[in-house]
Amino acid sequence: MDLIRIGDKVISRYKIDYLISEILRLRSSGLSQTDVAGRLGIDRTFISRLEHMGEVRKGKSVAVIGFPIANREEIRSLLSAEGVDFILLMSESERWDYVRQKSGIELFNAIMDIIAQVHSCDQVVVIGSDKRINLLRAVLDKEVVGFEIGESPLKEDRFVNPDELMAVIRVIKASN
Repeated sequence: MDLIRIGDKVISRYKIDYLISEILRLRSSGLSQTDVAGRLGIDRTFISRLEHMGEVRKGKSVAVIGFPIANREEIRSLLSAEGVDFILLMSESERWDYVRQKSGIELFNAIMDIIAQVHSCDQVVVIGSDKRINLLRAVLDKEVVGFEIGESPLKEDRFVNPDELMAVIRVIKASN
């Protein structure tokens, strides 16, 4: 534990790091500054100043979900470079492995966590079948941009045209 003496005070670097991490975790999960301040027993204005100091950019947050994607690593790399906030891309085999590795309740909780993370984003792009796009529109109850790669059911990986997808992402980010 890093202890730092400042005058007659002894400051715990660990305690500060933990508190800041907790603030950021709670805020990114969708809690308001007021809710986080109340939960952690700190002043809301501290949270506001902390966010202002660390702000890199303003604008709407973007999530991209897609499966089954053949060139997912290429797409993931491009989306990361473009500053997409949440990326979940899977191949068909990864999708089935994900389902098989979890018990019923674990799978339910994992899907609910993903939905919560995606729902906290302002704009969502879904790469998938017509049915999956419509399903996510209903579940998320917000504007979802569909990037259809085939009719349901998709049982094999599909190639996603990187140029077409990046054009969609850039239009979304420009409208922010």
